[in-house]
Amino acid sequence: MVTKEKVASDGLTFVTQAFIDGRFVDSGSGKTYEVVSPATGETLTEVAECDAADIDAAVSAARRSFESAVWAKQSPADRKRSLLRIADAIRASADELAMLITLDMGKPISDAEGEVSAAADCVQYYAEAIDKLYGEIAPTDPSYLTLVTREPVGVVGAIVPWNYPLVLTCWKLAPALAAGNSIVIKPSEKAPLVNLRLAALVAETGMPDGVVNFVPGFGDPPGKALALHSDVDALTFTGSGAVGRLILGYAGASNMKSVALECGGKSPNIVLGDAPDLDAAVAASLIGAYENAGQMCNAGTRLLVQDRIADEFMDRVFSAAPRFTPGDPLDPETVMGAMVDEAQMHRVLGYIDKGVDEGATLTTGGHRVQPKPGGYYIEPTVFTDVDNEMTIAREEIFGPVLTVISYRDEDEAIQIANDTEYGLAGSVFTADIDRGYGVAARVRSGTFGVNEGYIMDPAAPFGGVKNSGYGRELGVEGIDSYTVSQSISAAAQAN
Repeated sequence: MVTKEKVASDGLTFVTQAFIDGRFVDSGSGKTYEVVSPATGETLTEVAECDAADIDAAVSAARRSFESAVWAKQSPADRKRSLLRIADAIRASADELAMLITLDMGKPISDAEGEVSAAADCVQYYAEAIDKLYGEIAPTDPSYLTLVTREPVGVVGAIVPWNYPLVLTCWKLAPALAAGNSIVIKPSEKAPLVNLRLAALVAETGMPDGVVNFVPGFGDPPGKALALHSDVDALTFTGSGAVGRLILGYAGASNMKSVALECGGKSPNIVLGDAPDLDAAVAASLIGAYENAGQMCNAGTRLLVQDRIADEFMDRVFSAAPRFTPGDPLDPETVMGAMVDEAQMHRVLGYIDKGVDEGATLTTGGHRVQPKPGGYYIEPTVFTDVDNEMTIAREEIFGPVLTVISYRDEDEAIQIANDTEYGLAGSVFTADIDRGYGVAARVRSGTFGVNEGYIMDPAAPFGGVKNSGYGRELGVEGIDSYTVSQSISAAAQAN
């Protein structure tokens, strides 16, 4: 069982304070809240419960550091070296960070190790990009010379989720720093430990005071205060659509700060009748639905299978699904871990009940299990006989629930795939690569895989359309949310 005593015996210590202006500090109110292990339901430690006053202190520190240009006006080569030191520090602390991710949110330790590696790769990517970003000369009238430069936006507020607590923080931290900004990060209250350890690593690399700040606490007051703060120039948020809409309102009610949103999805995974390798398609479909216990914004939870292969395909799904039976997240052999907390577990179980009530057939799973006493685990679940109008086919469940929808032909598959408020990701399996790209072009999504569930690479932009949000993370395009262009014109001198 994961307990405070076991963690202590393993030599792991928790960072529990906010990180503001280069120092670790208690919340101004002195309040703390409990961090609970999803694996066992045991309290691990208590973390600073910050509020609006702490956000104000962090934003003030970020503003001072930005206006002083202590970071923003460093040479690209110097900023590159600083980010490379952060990437190296993440790799050097990989075992500790992976353990913290697993303790924070119940992710299998093997997956947590992959997340740490991806986080370091992301920081390194943006470090290497810093000295490769060029300005432009605008094609204006020849009597003027107009330079177009990329300037840092200023103070960035980042509200990060709990499902990938380290890598998604780095998706925001690295490009913001690469562009020369200062940043205030509000980690999720459900998974703060790895973010606060990251703060310590950043501090150890010599980052100037105030450039990077971490303020733990709940969505309200600190998250709301960050979104409303009139000295924050840009806000980046990953989370639910409901909160994303609030964020937009807060930005408009304050200083009309720019906002980049990633607000989830209900991604279609289309298996065409000519799919060349059904076992490979089954494996990718189950990983797409059950990785991270289904707690993924881009999870392919709507499985669309052409009717002429549906029986054979589903037989293979039912045979393969038990591989994802939940287990101890600290066991390297575990494939699926826990729900992040008890509330999320009950939310997912409520959706399962809703699916049964609305007439879908619960063919696999659907129940709470406890491979470790007190933990929050749900079996891999499959619904068949699903209509796209059912709640389980329309709302983001964020749990290990796969909904299977049968269709007749490609046109119907496209219609079903697009019949959603979301547009984050999707995939198709087909023997004809040209057909696959054709399907991708017709499905409205920001990310799409052909004969592959999904691929995450620092060089490939990620983001959505429709209610999945706007703006892009990763790739050179990922820096756009953290810069503003400036046009500077001068009259050409006569010879």
